[in-house]
Amino acid sequence: MMMPKCAIQHNELHLPQPLTGIQQLAESRRFKAWLLDQFGVLHDGKQPYPAAILTLEKLAKTGAKMVIISNSSRRSSVTADKMRSLGFDPSLFLGAITSGELTHQYLKRRDDAWFAALGRSCIHMTWSDRGAISLEGLDLKVVENVEEADFVLAHGTEAVGLPSGLSISKKIEDLEKILEQCAARRIPMVVANPDFVTVEARALRVMPGTLAAKYEQLGGEVKWMGKPGEIIYQSALAMAGVSASDCIAVGDSLHHDIKGAITARIPSLFITGGIHAAELGLGAFGEVADESAVRALALKHEATPSYSMPAFTW
Repeated sequence: MMMPKCAIQHNELHLPQPLTGIQQLAESRRFKAWLLDQFGVLHDGKQPYPAAILTLEKLAKTGAKMVIISNSSRRSSVTADKMRSLGFDPSLFLGAITSGELTHQYLKRRDDAWFAALGRSCIHMTWSDRGAISLEGLDLKVVENVEEADFVLAHGTEAVGLPSGLSISKKIEDLEKILEQCAARRIPMVVANPDFVTVEARALRVMPGTLAAKYEQLGGEVKWMGKPGEIIYQSALAMAGVSASDCIAVGDSLHHDIKGAITARIPSLFITGGIHAAELGLGAFGEVADESAVRALALKHEATPSYSMPAFTW
């Protein structure tokens, strides 16, 4: 069944069209490219969601271009390796664009005026259990003393980098105390992953965006890399070679995925079983959310999607 190619008015306070699967949208070929979030849509960090791999394979057969667009602290090549390790076929995608990749490129090139003005010494907030982030090739000096830092670089929420290249584990409360010192010195922050939380094996893990929001509350200046900023969407559109109206963005975060898509004037599909599952009263995978609850939550976030569905299924 062909779907009408009508313009989608994103900012209308309309109820998103509920779907049970993407088959109708995909087979209509309404969208030439699909911009897919990974955590909360394709997998939970530990394993693929049921039917996600099969759904991607069927979507590929329609001729759709697929790009992973992710608020991951890690570079795009690491994301591709991660997807492969979880059983996904990377050849199905044109590529991956991550907030971590954008951060790396902007810090390396420094052809943007804001980044050109940054110094080279930084307080580096990173990961420990999830694996530290390499700063190789960026000509940065990691420092422990806030007085020596030109800016804060937030890749993770578990540790602080040391000049030796190693890191020392820290609690969120400890990191926030460091941020208070940084804010007092009025040094800027670059956040390589704007997410507040992410789904990990059905639980929610605190992400760097939470630190960045705290830093703004303290009066600090933050450069948000990734969703919902337009830069990452522009990069994805360029990779796919399509216009905003010819693609659809799929994600589970109203603040990041859906609001970002709306800002970029891209139609969107909200996966209700991701980070908002508990807020929507959902338990089991694939459980259908109450339409009025979805609408209310979307209005709360000022991010009404074009479509909604429980999980990324065919």
